[in-house]
Amino acid sequence: MSPDLWSFSLDLYAKPGVEPACLAAQDAGANVCLLLCGLWLAQRGVACNEQRLQQLRQVAEPWEAEVVRPLRTLRSQWKAGAREDTALNGLREQVKQLELAAERRLLERLEALAKDWPGTQQNDPALWLQGLAANAEPASRDALHQLRVAVSGT
Repeated sequence: MSPDLWSFSLDLYAKPGVEPACLAAQDAGANVCLLLCGLWLAQRGVACNEQRLQQLRQVAEPWEAEVVRPLRTLRSQWKAGAREDTALNGLREQVKQLELAAERRLLERLEALAKDWPGTQQNDPALWLQGLAANAEPASRDALHQLRVAVSGT
């Protein structure tokens, strides 16, 4: 896996089943950038604890609420109209690129926070996923399982 969080996320997202799992987790209320960060940390052997979970949430939640979610909402609102309006579809694609750029910036912020956390032990990715998706709906369990399987390669 890649050493930086962005490359790790792209590599993982390209694996079979990961994109639908991420979208299902997102629909259930999970922050996918946080989940990807947790999987990256688990891959590096970083121990999961409440202090680290809280630090990650403090970085992610305001950015998600103020930047990513409004872009995602706008893109979703324009979906139906963009099918019949090429100009609107072009704008929607630009918003989609902004949303992706905002998610990349969030991943960079999360990496900056966590990059020096020591990775000294085998770590079950389930601990990070459960801790970071604690507020998600129970329906996200299957998606979280799929992400665990994808990152472990089993």
